[in-house]
Amino acid sequence: MANFNFNKVILGGRLTADPELKQTQSGIAVVSFSIAVNRRFSKNATQQSETDFFNVTAWRQTAEFVSRYFKKGSSICVVGTIQNSTWTDQQNVKHYRTDIVADEVMFVDSRSESSGFAGGDDAFAAPAFSTPNAPKFEEIKTDDDLPF
Repeated sequence: MANFNFNKVILGGRLTADPELKQTQSGIAVVSFSIAVNRRFSKNATQQSETDFFNVTAWRQTAEFVSRYFKKGSSICVVGTIQNSTWTDQQNVKHYRTDIVADEVMFVDSRSESSGFAGGDDAFAAPAFSTPNAPKFEEIKTDDDLPF
């Protein structure tokens, strides 16, 4: 049997608080934030929803991108990996924590919905991805000319 290991997560939700940019002692940018994601399910033939909260950490350029263009309530898409941590406190109680380490962060709101972004109306001057080699996309004014 082949050794198959895969750890990738894609989440879309809203920030629960303003992200705060910090620096490590060696000067590397890091930001931690939490996103709320609605989960829908059927129970007794009715649609219901609950909200899950995920802790996310972003590093370097991605951290700077998040702190500059996102604030509490902003819609966000995060692509990354899941990381589990365990530790024992001074009372010998074992604690568990699951975090998402962001590899990519993207805007979700349309331009008209984005006026609340920390960057204001110029927020979309930034690339859609936080990586330096992000592709440049052209905005389509209307879809009337599309062949499908």
